[in-house]
Amino acid sequence: MDTPATFAPAAEPAKENEMAGQLEEIEALGAATVRGSRYAVHCLTIVGQIEGHGLLPPQNKTTKYEHVLPQLAAIEEAEDIDGLLVMLNTVGGDIEAGLAIAELISGMNTPTVSLVLGGGHSIGVPLASAAQVSMIAPSAAMTIHPVRLNGVILGVPQTFHYFQKIQERIVRFVVKNSRISEKKFLELMHRTDELAGDVGTVLYGEEAVSAGLIDRVGGLSDALAELHRMIDEAQETPA
Repeated sequence: MDTPATFAPAAEPAKENEMAGQLEEIEALGAATVRGSRYAVHCLTIVGQIEGHGLLPPQNKTTKYEHVLPQLAAIEEAEDIDGLLVMLNTVGGDIEAGLAIAELISGMNTPTVSLVLGGGHSIGVPLASAAQVSMIAPSAAMTIHPVRLNGVILGVPQTFHYFQKIQERIVRFVVKNSRISEKKFLELMHRTDELAGDVGTVLYGEEAVSAGLIDRVGGLSDALAELHRMIDEAQETPA
C-alpha cells in the first residue's frame, strides 16, 4: 500500500501580502499600520526636514506634506485603525507645511500620541504638541526660536509685520495645544544667552515637560501604553 504524499504547509498568502504591503508603505511613506492582538495602530514618522511647496535637494532627508496630509485624513476615516502614534525626529522646515500637518493631527478624533525621539526642533515643536498626548525621550531635544525666512528679504516695515504674523500663528497653536503659557513660550523663543550666534532655547527631555511644552517623558513602550489606554477610553465612551 502506497503512503500518500504529504506536503509542508505553505505560508499564508494573505499574511505574505500584508507584510509586503507594510514594507512598501514604510519604504514609500515612512509609515506602517501595526495590527496587534487588541488594536490596530498607525505609526507615522516625521523625520528630517519638512518639505513645503518647493523641492529640497535629493540628498536631504525629508517629510513631504503631500504624503502626510492624505494619510491623516485616511486614518481618521478608517474603521480598522484605532489610534495614531506620531514619531518625530525633525530639524524643522517649511512653516506652512508643518502647521498644516499639525492642524490635521490636532483636529483628529482618533486617539493620538506623539513621541519626540532625537529632536523636535523649530516647526517640530507645534507638530509634537499637536497630539492629544505628547511624550519625549529623555535624551531628545527641542529648539524654540523666532521665525526665519530664506532668500531675498526686503528691509521694509511690511516684511517685519509679516514675520510677526507668522510667529503669532505658531505661538497661538502651541499655547492652545500644550500647557505652556504665551509669556513663557515667547521668553524661551527670544533668549539671547542660550544659543551661540542665534536667539532661542534648547530644551531636553524633562526640561520640555517642566516648561509645559510636552506632557511627559517616556519611550516607545510608554507611548504605546498611553495610546492603548486612550483607545480603551474612546471605545468605552458612547458615540
